[in-house]
Amino acid sequence: MATLQDYRDERLRKLSELKELGVNPYPATSHRTHMTDDIVKQFAELEGQTVTVAGRIVGLRKFGKLAFIVVRDQSGQVQLFLNTQDVAPLEASRGVLGMEQLPLLDTGDFVEATGPVIKTKTGEISVGVHTLRLLTKSLRPMPTELTDKEQRLRRRYVDMAVNQDVRERFVRRSRFWQATREYLNQSGFIEVNVPVLEHTTGGADANPFSTHMDALDQDFYLRISHELPLKRLLGAGFEKVYDIGPRFRNENYSDEHLPEHVAMEFYWAYCDWQQGMSFMEGLMKYVLKETFGTLQFKLGKFDIDLEDKWEQWDYAETIQKRYGIDIYNCRLEDIQKALKDNNLEVEKADNKARGIDKLWKKIRKDVAGPVWLVNTPLFISPLAKQNPDGRTTQRFQAVIAGSELTNDFSELNDPIDQLNRFVEQQQMRDAGDEEAMMLDIDFVEMLEYGMPPACGFSYSERLFWIFEGVSAREGVPFPQLRHEIDETTKAVYPDVKLT
Repeated sequence: MATLQDYRDERLRKLSELKELGVNPYPATSHRTHMTDDIVKQFAELEGQTVTVAGRIVGLRKFGKLAFIVVRDQSGQVQLFLNTQDVAPLEASRGVLGMEQLPLLDTGDFVEATGPVIKTKTGEISVGVHTLRLLTKSLRPMPTELTDKEQRLRRRYVDMAVNQDVRERFVRRSRFWQATREYLNQSGFIEVNVPVLEHTTGGADANPFSTHMDALDQDFYLRISHELPLKRLLGAGFEKVYDIGPRFRNENYSDEHLPEHVAMEFYWAYCDWQQGMSFMEGLMKYVLKETFGTLQFKLGKFDIDLEDKWEQWDYAETIQKRYGIDIYNCRLEDIQKALKDNNLEVEKADNKARGIDKLWKKIRKDVAGPVWLVNTPLFISPLAKQNPDGRTTQRFQAVIAGSELTNDFSELNDPIDQLNRFVEQQQMRDAGDEEAMMLDIDFVEMLEYGMPPACGFSYSERLFWIFEGVSAREGVPFPQLRHEIDETTKAVYPDVKLT
């Protein structure tokens, strides 16, 4: 049975023969005039016209003086019909191949074909080839199918080439972020890209990645959130500002979380959480409708209709109904008992806030939604503005299909209150809670200069993954995996030092 190395050696032989003929197997230019899908869908208008198409060979058959090649580009595929009497002979200087050179082609190669749009005797829409140019000689055969999950994730470029539905997923992912930008831009927001490297990172409970900048000889963190730099922009005079880009949280993989992922955060001056909630509902409906073409979804065990009225659930009332716990008048021991009774982990680093959050997440996993979770306790949301009751915050989160898909606030702009909360968080961090927030004194100083009242909102690409119906790793084009070099690769490159 032929191995990958055998196939590669044969293609290397063909590559050498092409070069000996004077053909450049990797030219820089192509002269495509039409996508393959244009040929099929616009056949009535294009029939008889000369076109040039280009793409990867996915099928190749030769019968005496006739040959049939199927080429695929991003839009679709079309058949090339080659008749010896019509096809130009070898012209190496232009990379043109004649019928005699067809045996030097393989599936996986990229070619360009020029000729009239026709129908063959069997009724197949085709390009009747007059000139055929080689654009890229492939050295590895593209598999006809790829189902092994490990191989799919490690060689995602092959996965997307073979499994077109996977490639289309990332077209939708792009549309998701385009629609987000469209809605925000049309609503008067300005996109400002804020730094990824930070002296002090904050804006979320997360363990950061750290790195070192040689130029300053100082350690930096990769941002865990866009929040604090964007709020500094409010202090600078921006009133509607957002950023879309990666954030980094040094935590475990799961079906809903990746250590690196793309997120959007915006901040809107002079807007409170009630205004923000209405705006966010409109934003999410617009983005999901533009991305998927519907607002009705079947997500696992949940039937979701986003056009229905979005309920509001009070945080404390929800915990009380489920566990009989008054979260404002309970001991840590009460929380730990509830965790044990519900088969949830009790860890040494747990405090009251983290324990109650675990209890809420136990409830959340069965919530179909759409639901807005409101009135989050102050001790769980250290950066949010207080409600007049002094113990809850103006925070609201969209809960859909068992997940919190957004995180939104009326933002805290009292510098003394913020400093006190930072100090409390830093004490928790010093006591061993690596996810507690760092004290950012520069941010406090910005607040002392003055920041207007504002509403903040964020969602990550997890919102896309949930509605796409895929896990986190399936939802990004190139997920991080443990670095490995397989034995086949080592055999193919025996003289190359691979690490």
